[in-house]
Amino acid sequence: MIKAAIIGAGFIGPAHLEAIRRLGDVDVVAICDASLEEAQKKAQQLNIPFAYADVAELLQHPGLQVVHNCTPNHLHASINRQVMLAGKHIFSEKPLCMTSVEARELLALANEKGVINGVSFVYRQFAMVQQAASLVRSGSTGRVFATHGSYLQDWMVQQTDFNWRTDAKIGGISRAVADIGSHWCDTVQFVTGQLITEVMADFAIVWPVRHAPRQQQATFGTSGTAEYDEKPIDTEDYANVLLRFADGSRGSLTVSQVSAGRKNRLYFELNGSDHSVAWDQEVPQQLWLGYRAKPNAMLSDDPSLMSPDVAASAHFPGGHIEGWPDAFRNMLSRFYGAVRNGSSGGDSYATFREGAQIMLVIEAMIQSHREQRWVKVAPL
Repeated sequence: MIKAAIIGAGFIGPAHLEAIRRLGDVDVVAICDASLEEAQKKAQQLNIPFAYADVAELLQHPGLQVVHNCTPNHLHASINRQVMLAGKHIFSEKPLCMTSVEARELLALANEKGVINGVSFVYRQFAMVQQAASLVRSGSTGRVFATHGSYLQDWMVQQTDFNWRTDAKIGGISRAVADIGSHWCDTVQFVTGQLITEVMADFAIVWPVRHAPRQQQATFGTSGTAEYDEKPIDTEDYANVLLRFADGSRGSLTVSQVSAGRKNRLYFELNGSDHSVAWDQEVPQQLWLGYRAKPNAMLSDDPSLMSPDVAASAHFPGGHIEGWPDAFRNMLSRFYGAVRNGSSGGDSYATFREGAQIMLVIEAMIQSHREQRWVKVAPL
Protein backbone atom coordinates (compact mmCIF):
# COMPACT_ATOMS: atom_id res chain seq x y z
CA MET A 1 0.00 0.00 0.00
CA ILE A 2 1.15 3.51 -0.81
CA LYS A 3 0.98 5.74 2.27
CA ALA A 4 -0.44 9.23 1.69
CA ALA A 5 -1.42 12.26 3.77
CA ILE A 6 -3.64 15.29 3.21
CA ILE A 7 -2.82 18.82 4.35
CA GLY A 8 -5.99 20.94 4.59
CA ALA A 9 -9.38 19.69 5.73
CA GLY A 10 -11.72 22.16 4.04
CA PHE A 11 -14.00 21.57 1.05
CA ILE A 12 -11.41 20.01 -1.27
CA GLY A 13 -9.46 17.78 1.16
CA PRO A 14 -12.29 15.25 1.63
CA ALA A 15 -12.81 15.22 -2.16
CA HIS A 16 -9.21 14.08 -2.55
CA LEU A 17 -9.74 11.49 0.16
CA GLU A 18 -12.82 10.00 -1.50
CA ALA A 19 -11.06 9.67 -4.85
CA ILE A 20 -7.93 8.17 -3.26
CA ARG A 21 -9.93 5.53 -1.42
CA ARG A 22 -11.53 4.40 -4.67
CA LEU A 23 -8.10 3.44 -6.02
CA GLY A 24 -7.75 0.49 -3.66
CA ASP A 25 -3.99 0.49 -3.03
CA VAL A 26 -3.44 3.90 -1.42
CA ASP A 27 -3.88 4.37 2.34
CA VAL A 28 -4.44 7.89 3.69
CA VAL A 29 -2.68 7.56 7.04
CA ALA A 30 -2.75 11.17 8.28
CA ILE A 31 -4.38 14.56 7.93
CA CYS A 32 -2.94 17.95 8.88
CA ASP A 33 -4.83 21.17 9.57
CA ALA A 34 -4.24 24.59 11.11
CA SER A 35 -5.03 23.40 14.65
CA LEU A 36 -4.60 20.00 16.23
CA GLU A 37 -8.16 20.13 17.52
CA GLU A 38 -9.56 20.66 14.03
CA ALA A 39 -7.24 18.03 12.55
CA GLN A 40 -8.31 15.47 15.16
CA LYS A 41 -11.97 16.28 14.57
CA LYS A 42 -11.58 15.77 10.82
CA ALA A 43 -9.51 12.64 11.30
CA GLN A 44 -12.29 11.12 13.41
CA GLN A 45 -15.00 12.14 10.93
CA LEU A 46 -13.09 10.77 7.95
CA ASN A 47 -11.66 7.66 9.66
CA ILE A 48 -8.04 8.71 9.25
CA PRO A 49 -5.77 7.26 11.96
CA PHE A 50 -3.35 10.17 12.62
CA ALA A 51 -3.78 13.94 12.94
CA TYR A 52 -1.18 16.71 12.88
CA ALA A 53 -1.12 20.50 13.20
CA ASP A 54 2.46 20.91 11.97
CA VAL A 55 3.60 20.08 8.42
CA ALA A 56 7.16 19.28 9.52
CA GLU A 57 5.85 16.70 12.00
CA LEU A 58 3.53 15.22 9.38
CA LEU A 59 6.45 14.75 6.98
CA GLN A 60 8.17 12.61 9.63
CA HIS A 61 5.28 10.14 9.68
CA PRO A 62 6.69 6.61 9.22
CA GLY A 63 6.58 5.36 5.64
CA LEU A 64 4.83 8.44 4.23
CA GLN A 65 5.32 8.62 0.44
CA VAL A 66 2.79 11.10 -0.98
CA VAL A 67 1.31 14.38 0.25
CA HIS A 68 -1.79 16.15 -1.06
CA ASN A 69 -1.66 19.93 -0.55
CA CYS A 70 -5.28 21.09 -0.11
CA THR A 71 -4.60 24.36 1.71
CA PRO A 72 -5.61 27.93 0.77
CA ASN A 73 -3.75 29.44 -2.19
CA HIS A 74 -1.19 31.51 -0.27
CA LEU A 75 0.19 28.35 1.39
CA HIS A 76 0.62 26.31 -1.78
CA ALA A 77 4.16 27.38 -2.69
CA SER A 78 5.70 27.07 0.78
CA ILE A 79 4.09 23.70 1.53
CA ASN A 80 4.86 22.29 -1.93
CA ARG A 81 8.48 23.33 -1.42
CA GLN A 82 8.62 21.83 2.07
CA VAL A 83 7.16 18.52 0.91
CA MET A 84 9.60 18.19 -1.99
CA LEU A 85 12.60 19.06 0.19
CA ALA A 86 11.51 16.15 2.39
CA GLY A 87 11.65 13.89 -0.66
CA LYS A 88 7.91 13.15 -0.82
CA HIS A 89 5.80 12.99 -3.95
CA ILE A 90 3.39 15.92 -4.11
CA PHE A 91 -0.09 16.51 -5.51
CA SER A 92 -1.05 20.18 -5.21
CA GLU A 93 -4.37 21.91 -5.45
CA LYS A 94 -4.39 24.72 -8.00
CA PRO A 95 -3.09 27.27 -8.38
CA LEU A 96 0.36 25.76 -8.04
CA CYS A 97 1.50 28.94 -6.28
CA MET A 98 0.89 32.71 -6.34
CA THR A 99 3.48 34.00 -8.87
CA SER A 100 5.40 32.84 -11.93
CA VAL A 101 8.65 33.27 -10.00
CA GLU A 102 7.44 30.72 -7.45
CA ALA A 103 6.17 28.49 -10.27
CA ARG A 104 9.57 28.33 -11.99
CA GLU A 105 11.26 27.65 -8.65
CA LEU A 106 8.87 24.81 -7.77
CA LEU A 107 9.22 23.21 -11.21
CA ALA A 108 13.01 23.35 -10.96
CA LEU A 109 12.93 21.85 -7.45
CA ALA A 110 10.61 19.04 -8.56
CA ASN A 111 13.01 18.17 -11.37
CA GLU A 112 16.00 18.38 -9.03
CA LYS A 113 14.43 16.13 -6.39
CA GLY A 114 12.93 13.70 -8.91
CA VAL A 115 9.58 13.62 -7.12
CA ILE A 116 6.36 12.75 -8.91
CA ASN A 117 4.23 15.89 -8.98
CA GLY A 118 0.70 16.81 -10.02
CA VAL A 119 -1.70 19.75 -10.03
CA SER A 120 -5.45 19.39 -9.61
CA PHE A 121 -6.70 20.40 -13.06
CA VAL A 122 -9.52 17.88 -13.02
CA TYR A 123 -11.71 18.84 -15.97
CA ARG A 124 -9.40 17.32 -18.58
CA GLN A 125 -10.19 13.97 -16.88
CA PHE A 126 -13.90 13.82 -17.81
CA ALA A 127 -14.56 11.07 -20.33
CA MET A 128 -16.16 13.42 -22.86
CA VAL A 129 -13.29 15.93 -22.56
CA GLN A 130 -10.92 13.05 -23.27
CA GLN A 131 -13.12 12.19 -26.25
CA ALA A 132 -12.98 15.77 -27.54
CA ALA A 133 -9.18 15.72 -27.32
CA SER A 134 -9.11 12.40 -29.16
CA LEU A 135 -11.22 13.83 -32.00
CA VAL A 136 -8.84 16.78 -32.39
CA ARG A 137 -5.75 14.51 -32.31
CA SER A 138 -7.23 12.19 -34.93
CA GLY A 139 -7.93 15.09 -37.30
CA SER A 140 -11.68 14.45 -37.22
CA THR A 141 -12.47 18.11 -36.55
CA GLY A 142 -10.22 19.37 -39.32
CA ARG A 143 -8.28 22.54 -38.64
CA VAL A 144 -9.49 24.09 -35.37
CA PHE A 145 -9.59 27.86 -35.91
CA ALA A 146 -11.70 29.04 -32.94
CA THR A 147 -12.02 28.00 -29.28
CA HIS A 148 -14.47 29.86 -27.09
CA GLY A 149 -16.51 29.40 -23.95
CA SER A 150 -17.00 30.33 -20.34
CA TYR A 151 -16.77 29.25 -16.72
CA LEU A 152 -19.76 30.57 -14.78
CA GLN A 153 -20.67 30.25 -11.09
CA ASP A 154 -23.09 32.14 -8.83
CA TRP A 155 -21.78 31.62 -5.32
CA MET A 156 -20.48 35.21 -5.06
CA VAL A 157 -23.47 36.97 -6.64
CA GLN A 158 -24.80 38.57 -3.41
CA GLN A 159 -23.05 41.40 -1.60
CA THR A 160 -23.16 39.27 1.55
CA ASP A 161 -21.24 36.44 -0.15
CA PHE A 162 -17.71 36.40 1.24
CA ASN A 163 -14.83 33.93 1.32
CA TRP A 164 -11.10 33.89 1.99
CA ARG A 165 -10.57 33.92 -1.78
CA THR A 166 -11.64 37.58 -1.88
CA ASP A 167 -8.55 38.53 0.15
CA ALA A 168 -5.68 39.06 -2.32
CA LYS A 169 -3.12 38.25 0.39
CA ILE A 170 -4.61 34.77 0.78
CA GLY A 171 -6.27 33.98 -2.55
CA GLY A 172 -4.00 35.96 -4.87
CA ILE A 173 -4.33 39.18 -6.85
CA SER A 174 -6.70 37.47 -9.29
CA ARG A 175 -9.76 35.59 -8.04
CA ALA A 176 -12.27 34.49 -10.67
CA VAL A 177 -9.69 34.19 -13.45
CA ALA A 178 -7.08 32.41 -11.33
CA ASP A 179 -9.57 30.26 -9.42
CA ILE A 180 -11.79 28.98 -12.23
CA GLY A 181 -10.51 30.59 -15.43
CA SER A 182 -7.31 28.59 -14.89
CA HIS A 183 -9.36 25.37 -15.12
CA TRP A 184 -10.88 26.46 -18.45
CA CYS A 185 -7.49 27.39 -19.87
CA ASP A 186 -5.93 24.07 -18.90
CA THR A 187 -8.90 22.16 -20.29
CA VAL A 188 -8.89 23.82 -23.71
CA GLN A 189 -5.10 23.68 -24.00
CA PHE A 190 -5.34 19.95 -23.33
CA VAL A 191 -8.16 19.41 -25.83
CA THR A 192 -6.68 21.49 -28.63
CA GLY A 193 -3.05 20.61 -27.99
CA GLN A 194 -2.27 24.33 -28.35
CA LEU A 195 -0.89 26.74 -25.76
CA ILE A 196 -2.41 30.16 -25.19
CA THR A 197 0.25 32.62 -26.35
CA GLU A 198 -1.35 36.08 -26.13
CA VAL A 199 -4.29 37.60 -24.24
CA MET A 200 -6.45 40.73 -24.03
CA ALA A 201 -8.34 40.85 -20.72
CA ASP A 202 -10.94 43.06 -19.07
CA PHE A 203 -11.79 42.41 -15.40
CA ALA A 204 -14.73 43.75 -13.38
CA ILE A 205 -15.49 43.97 -9.65
CA VAL A 206 -19.27 43.75 -9.20
CA TRP A 207 -19.22 44.43 -5.45
CA PRO A 208 -16.39 46.90 -4.57
CA VAL A 209 -17.43 46.47 -0.93
CA ARG A 210 -18.75 43.16 0.40
CA HIS A 211 -20.50 42.40 3.69
CA ALA A 212 -18.33 39.77 5.37
CA PRO A 213 -20.25 37.64 7.90
CA ARG A 214 -18.58 37.62 11.29
CA GLN A 215 -19.23 33.89 11.45
CA GLN A 216 -16.88 31.99 9.14
CA GLN A 217 -18.50 31.03 5.83
CA ALA A 218 -17.56 27.84 3.98
CA THR A 219 -16.71 27.78 0.27
CA PHE A 220 -19.96 27.62 -1.75
CA GLY A 221 -21.86 28.26 1.49
CA THR A 222 -24.35 31.00 2.33
CA SER A 223 -24.39 33.37 5.25
CA GLY A 224 -26.85 32.68 8.04
CA THR A 225 -26.08 35.75 10.11
CA ALA A 226 -27.04 39.43 9.90
CA GLU A 227 -23.80 40.48 11.60
CA TYR A 228 -21.15 41.54 9.14
CA ASP A 229 -18.15 43.79 8.52
CA GLU A 230 -17.69 45.87 5.38
CA LYS A 231 -14.69 44.65 3.37
CA PRO A 232 -13.25 46.46 0.33
CA ILE A 233 -12.70 44.07 -2.61
CA ASP A 234 -9.77 44.28 -5.03
CA THR A 235 -10.13 40.96 -6.88
CA GLU A 236 -12.37 40.46 -9.90
CA ASP A 237 -15.83 38.86 -9.91
CA TYR A 238 -16.10 38.79 -13.70
CA ALA A 239 -13.80 38.88 -16.73
CA ASN A 240 -13.78 38.73 -20.52
CA VAL A 241 -10.61 37.60 -22.29
CA LEU A 242 -9.65 37.41 -25.96
CA LEU A 243 -7.13 34.67 -26.74
CA ARG A 244 -4.54 33.77 -29.36
CA PHE A 245 -3.16 30.24 -29.56
CA ALA A 246 0.22 28.92 -30.72
CA ASP A 247 -1.14 27.69 -34.06
CA GLY A 248 -2.62 31.09 -34.89
CA SER A 249 -6.19 30.18 -33.96
CA ARG A 250 -8.31 32.56 -31.91
CA GLY A 251 -10.56 32.27 -28.88
CA SER A 252 -12.50 34.00 -26.14
CA LEU A 253 -13.36 33.29 -22.51
CA THR A 254 -15.91 34.68 -20.07
CA VAL A 255 -15.31 33.99 -16.38
CA SER A 256 -17.85 34.83 -13.69
CA GLN A 257 -18.59 33.99 -10.08
CA VAL A 258 -21.67 36.24 -10.13
CA SER A 259 -23.93 34.57 -12.74
CA ALA A 260 -27.15 33.65 -10.92
CA GLY A 261 -28.31 30.14 -11.67
CA ARG A 262 -24.97 28.91 -12.98
CA LYS A 263 -23.59 26.63 -10.29
CA ASN A 264 -20.44 25.31 -11.94
CA ARG A 265 -20.76 25.65 -15.71
CA LEU A 266 -17.46 25.17 -17.50
CA TYR A 267 -18.33 25.27 -21.21
CA PHE A 268 -16.16 25.20 -24.32
CA GLU A 269 -16.78 24.98 -28.04
CA LEU A 270 -14.21 24.27 -30.73
CA ASN A 271 -14.96 25.23 -34.32
CA GLY A 272 -13.08 23.17 -36.88
CA SER A 273 -13.09 23.14 -40.67
CA ASP A 274 -14.86 19.74 -40.68
CA HIS A 275 -17.03 19.93 -37.57
CA SER A 276 -17.48 21.62 -34.19
CA VAL A 277 -17.26 20.10 -30.71
CA ALA A 278 -18.87 21.45 -27.52
CA TRP A 279 -18.98 20.29 -23.89
CA ASP A 280 -20.82 21.57 -20.80
CA GLN A 281 -19.64 20.41 -17.36
CA GLU A 282 -23.16 20.61 -15.92
CA VAL A 283 -24.25 17.90 -18.41
CA PRO A 284 -20.90 16.14 -18.51
CA GLN A 285 -21.88 12.90 -20.22
CA GLN A 286 -22.74 14.58 -23.51
CA LEU A 287 -20.45 15.84 -26.25
CA TRP A 288 -22.12 17.94 -28.96
CA LEU A 289 -20.87 17.50 -32.52
CA GLY A 290 -21.91 20.18 -34.99
CA TYR A 291 -21.95 19.72 -38.77
CA ARG A 292 -22.79 21.89 -41.77
CA ALA A 293 -23.95 19.26 -44.26
CA LYS A 294 -25.58 16.67 -42.02
CA PRO A 295 -27.58 16.57 -38.77
CA ASN A 296 -25.79 17.50 -35.59
CA ALA A 297 -25.08 14.69 -33.13
CA MET A 298 -24.90 14.18 -29.36
CA LEU A 299 -22.37 11.58 -28.22
CA SER A 300 -22.69 10.03 -24.75
CA ASP A 301 -19.93 8.57 -22.61
CA ASP A 302 -20.69 4.95 -23.46
CA PRO A 303 -17.27 3.24 -23.68
CA SER A 304 -18.45 1.22 -26.68
CA LEU A 305 -19.14 4.46 -28.61
CA MET A 306 -15.97 6.34 -27.65
CA SER A 307 -12.61 6.38 -29.39
CA PRO A 308 -10.61 3.32 -28.31
CA ASP A 309 -7.69 5.43 -27.02
CA VAL A 310 -9.89 7.16 -24.40
CA ALA A 311 -12.72 4.69 -23.73
CA ALA A 312 -11.15 3.67 -20.40
CA SER A 313 -11.96 7.14 -19.04
CA ALA A 314 -15.59 6.00 -18.74
CA HIS A 315 -15.92 3.23 -16.18
CA PHE A 316 -19.52 2.08 -16.54
CA PRO A 317 -21.83 1.11 -19.41
CA GLY A 318 -23.66 3.91 -21.19
CA GLY A 319 -26.50 5.49 -19.20
CA HIS A 320 -24.80 5.06 -15.82
CA ILE A 321 -24.15 8.55 -14.50
CA GLU A 322 -20.52 9.62 -14.11
CA GLY A 323 -19.40 13.10 -13.09
CA TRP A 324 -16.94 15.25 -11.16
CA PRO A 325 -15.96 12.64 -8.52
CA ASP A 326 -15.27 10.14 -11.31
CA ALA A 327 -13.07 12.65 -13.15
CA PHE A 328 -11.25 13.20 -9.84
CA ARG A 329 -10.72 9.46 -9.60
CA ASN A 330 -9.33 9.38 -13.16
CA MET A 331 -6.90 12.17 -12.30
CA LEU A 332 -5.56 10.54 -9.14
CA SER A 333 -5.49 7.09 -10.76
CA ARG A 334 -3.10 8.47 -13.39
CA PHE A 335 -1.04 10.34 -10.80
CA TYR A 336 -0.64 7.26 -8.59
CA GLY A 337 0.16 5.19 -11.66
CA ALA A 338 3.15 7.48 -12.10
CA VAL A 339 4.04 7.08 -8.41
CA ARG A 340 4.01 3.29 -8.80
CA ASN A 341 6.06 3.42 -12.00
CA GLY A 342 8.49 6.00 -10.67
CA SER A 343 8.11 8.25 -13.70
CA SER A 344 5.84 11.07 -14.86
CA GLY A 345 2.60 10.15 -16.57
CA GLY A 346 3.33 12.43 -19.55
CA ASP A 347 0.24 14.45 -20.42
CA SER A 348 -2.19 11.97 -18.83
CA TYR A 349 -2.58 14.42 -15.94
CA ALA A 350 -1.43 17.97 -15.21
CA THR A 351 2.01 18.22 -13.60
CA PHE A 352 3.90 21.16 -12.12
CA ARG A 353 4.91 22.06 -15.70
CA GLU A 354 1.28 22.57 -16.69
CA GLY A 355 0.61 24.34 -13.38
CA ALA A 356 3.51 26.72 -14.00
CA GLN A 357 2.45 27.40 -17.59
CA ILE A 358 -1.07 28.32 -16.45
CA MET A 359 0.46 30.75 -13.92
CA LEU A 360 2.14 32.51 -16.84
CA VAL A 361 -1.21 32.73 -18.67
CA ILE A 362 -2.95 34.19 -15.59
CA GLU A 363 -0.20 36.75 -15.03
CA ALA A 364 -0.47 37.82 -18.68
CA MET A 365 -4.23 38.31 -18.19
CA ILE A 366 -3.66 40.41 -15.06
CA GLN A 367 -1.08 42.56 -16.87
CA SER A 368 -3.38 42.90 -19.89
CA HIS A 369 -6.26 44.15 -17.75
CA ARG A 370 -4.06 46.65 -15.93
CA GLU A 371 -2.50 48.01 -19.13
CA GLN A 372 -5.59 47.51 -21.36
CA ARG A 373 -3.63 45.94 -24.22
CA TRP A 374 -2.64 42.63 -25.76
CA VAL A 375 0.05 40.84 -23.69
CA LYS A 376 2.16 37.89 -24.78
CA VAL A 377 2.35 34.92 -22.41
CA ALA A 378 5.94 34.51 -21.23
CA PRO A 379 7.60 31.26 -22.30
CA LEU A 380 8.19 28.71 -19.56
